[in-house]
Amino acid sequence: MIKTTTAWEGLPDWLPDCARTYLRHVEEGVPIRQLARAEGCAASTILRRVRRIEARRDDPLVDEALTRLGRSGASLAQTACASVPMREPDPMTAPIRSVKATLEDDLLAREAQRVLRRLAEPGAVLVVSKDMEKAVVLRGTVRTAVISREVAQGFALKDWISVAHSGRVTSYQITSTGRAALKRLLAEEQAAAGLAPDATQNPHGAQHRDEVDRATGRGPRLRMNLAESPLGVLARRRDADGKPFLAPDLVAAGERLREDFELAQMGPCVAQNWERFMTGGARGDYRPDLGTGGPGGSDRARERVAAALSDLGPGLGDMVLRCCCFLEGLEAAEKRMGWSARSGKIVLRIALMRLKRHYDETYGGAAPLIG
Repeated sequence: MIKTTTAWEGLPDWLPDCARTYLRHVEEGVPIRQLARAEGCAASTILRRVRRIEARRDDPLVDEALTRLGRSGASLAQTACASVPMREPDPMTAPIRSVKATLEDDLLAREAQRVLRRLAEPGAVLVVSKDMEKAVVLRGTVRTAVISREVAQGFALKDWISVAHSGRVTSYQITSTGRAALKRLLAEEQAAAGLAPDATQNPHGAQHRDEVDRATGRGPRLRMNLAESPLGVLARRRDADGKPFLAPDLVAAGERLREDFELAQMGPCVAQNWERFMTGGARGDYRPDLGTGGPGGSDRARERVAAALSDLGPGLGDMVLRCCCFLEGLEAAEKRMGWSARSGKIVLRIALMRLKRHYDETYGGAAPLIG
């Protein structure tokens, strides 16, 4: 069994873990419980991974890739097992080279930078059919890129593209995972060239950031994670009339509540204060009027949060508390509160309207945020 596992490790490194587990279970025949013990997780977790990949075999590219990798891994496993009585299999034999030569990691990364950039353009799709040896990226009627079928299969396995229309000719569109991978690859390229700013030195953090303009229209463009808060996601969505689902004043009201909530978590400094060692004793003494009772202190922020939630009442207050303060997603909030699907965003918008009215009546409008 160890020999077979070693042989299957010759599969490409870019292959996702779920697909690798699926191939080991389906093609190699390793039981679910044995895979679970090797991964150090529950058997139900391995079963969900296998079912997730099995459900994606309706995708032509995914099905072709799994079939090709399964045959390559099976032939490699047979070669390794046949050589067990004699000696250890040579890692430089021809079967191993043939498996790894299917699609190298650096080739996939290079093609991803070129092709995903084209797929990220508005209206761009990747088109492939059974009779085509290569996949074509089209934007309308203009061909913008051509890639090999194996590279397109790698994109589909890594969930960078998804089926937009199936038939004799299948078209694919870029996914959110593909856009995040493109940002990460571009950030790595800029970091290698020494052109990346401080905000993009971490490629895995850069894949979650977007460049946005300041609200005033002045100053440089900023990079921030718009998906950090559910408000940032809803603010980018449009309704049937093409207007933003959440107006900027509603987003500002939600962020004001979140800021007060964060300030309410802050308490007085209880660690050793070394200011008294270098200065007069009065400066280093603890003064409660500065930490909790002064303007903007934690007690004042806690009172503002309690007043806002009391004005909203149960239901609306729970929704803004979960989405604005706890940063829970809409689906998670709907499930916890027992609501129907896709109803949370409507309730959240109503709650933000009430919250804005509370700030307007109480403070004469939402005060400028600290950040």
